[in-house]
Amino acid sequence: MVKGLYIMDPEAFERVYPLHIQRQIEKYVDISAELMTKETIKDHMEVLKDVDVILSSWGAPRLDQTFLAHAPQLKAFFYAAGSVKYFVTDAVWERGVVISSAYAANAIPVSEFTLSQILFSLKNGWRYVMNMKRTGQYVKKDSNAIPGVYDKTVGIISLGMIGRRVCELLKPFDVNVIAYDPFISQEVAAELNVRLCSLEEIFRESDVVSLHTPWLEETEGMIKDALFESMKPNAVFINTARGAIVNEKEMVSVLQHRQDVLAILDVTYPEPPDIHSPLLTMENVILTPHIAGSEGDECHRLAGYMTEELLRYLKGVPLKWQITQENMKHLA
Repeated sequence: MVKGLYIMDPEAFERVYPLHIQRQIEKYVDISAELMTKETIKDHMEVLKDVDVILSSWGAPRLDQTFLAHAPQLKAFFYAAGSVKYFVTDAVWERGVVISSAYAANAIPVSEFTLSQILFSLKNGWRYVMNMKRTGQYVKKDSNAIPGVYDKTVGIISLGMIGRRVCELLKPFDVNVIAYDPFISQEVAAELNVRLCSLEEIFRESDVVSLHTPWLEETEGMIKDALFESMKPNAVFINTARGAIVNEKEMVSVLQHRQDVLAILDVTYPEPPDIHSPLLTMENVILTPHIAGSEGDECHRLAGYMTEELLRYLKGVPLKWQITQENMKHLA
């Protein structure tokens, strides 16, 4: 039986790995020590000596040369969360350690949240909620001011795991989906029933724009004021990606005089926003505290994906969610 170890924040362990999944893992892996954190492992590096696999989540240890030198038998690392960029170093690829992530599992709640916001905003729901709270009075609907879902245009920026799933979820609805992604072929776009277009067209033509771009050096600040200025009257911008992809100062400037445009922001930069940020008080901005990703029992899905991946690894069959040095360049 292979030897394994859990390394992550204790809170993450409680949230992500329920008892029934722990028991399933223990059928195949000899957990050789108690739960470690990225801090406590530094004082107990000897426990890594015979470890074959590591199971982790938020609070993963940095896999650098020092760590790997103390784990000569380590062959695979299963991360029950999203991005691995914060802890995977070149030493991992040099050693040939297999890395797998539950980023695909995390895409499920994000895409579900996005769908909810697209549909709700096309009913003008947030406007009515905020107007009633502001006035303390019941606001009668104005049917002429409610766009509705039928025949509206939804723009998706980036067709990665989340963007593609949003497109799939939108298929049953009578909406036109357009998308911007310079790395996607026309064949893939046709499968998703979307029309590829430029970033400028996305903002100019869409009733709702949803951002799903990974935060990379080349995408930082790519959503600028001119794009917001070009939006249709009463259009909606949704960001469940990362706040840094948007030039926040320029966005705020446009939203302050384009009161008809609504921004639904689950992420900001910095996060949380500064206590004096105008985003906290603007009437055409909806802020949520990064809730689109896995929360509550949804976190169990992360461990479930990695348990299935662990079993594939032990059987010697190809992994579904392996992270490689090449594909990590394009992931969030």
